[in-house]
Amino acid sequence: MVKYFLGQSVLRSSWDQVFAAFWQRYPNPYRKSRGPALPGSQESSKHVLTEDIVHREVTPDRKLLSRRLLTKTNRMPRWAERLFPANVAHSVYILEDSIVDPQNKTMTTFTWNINHARLMMVEERCVYCVNSDNSGWTEIRREAWVSSSLFGVSRAVQEFGLARFKSNVTKTMKGFEYILAKLQGEAPSKTLVETAKEATEKAKETALAATEKAKDLANKAATKKQQQQQQFV
Repeated sequence: MVKYFLGQSVLRSSWDQVFAAFWQRYPNPYRKSRGPALPGSQESSKHVLTEDIVHREVTPDRKLLSRRLLTKTNRMPRWAERLFPANVAHSVYILEDSIVDPQNKTMTTFTWNINHARLMMVEERCVYCVNSDNSGWTEIRREAWVSSSLFGVSRAVQEFGLARFKSNVTKTMKGFEYILAKLQGEAPSKTLVETAKEATEKAKETALAATEKAKDLANKAATKKQQQQQQFV
């Protein structure tokens, strides 16, 4: 049995802008890297390692065909890490095929992992096209299939993979919006990571100030006590 996902998203940017941003999505605050992420992977700021173009051609009908090989780190569940050597468990290789039709303004991508396939295979198909309600927006239709060949635990693995994929889609869209804003000369909104970092730094400053104030009060109390004791001597 295979777990299936179907979703639809809208980016408030033209198809041409989205097409240009697609090749420049990384790094971004959600995925700081040199290449795109494996569908269904856990979000990480440092997990995509390499991106290599394996093949690229323009067909006689002026479509752009591309194949890219991606390498990334991918944190597996702890129970799955025991099945693989440490240097293998965290490396995932992904193939991404894309077909761009500039005349009809559509881009279709196919992505799948080529190792750890017995543990879990995640296949994704995305179609980028002009939104039917607003020609200045881009619609993304996303499908995914999650499967596993592990005897006895395949269902649990598929459930895990589907949940991770759904989480990954949200982060992918946020990263897309961030890059689009930069390309259009807008100030990208602060990410959750940046906001949390600022809050942490502010909390540290407040805690440090409170500590210094407590020390000062303690010193004053000790000095006052010493003076009182000297009066009785």
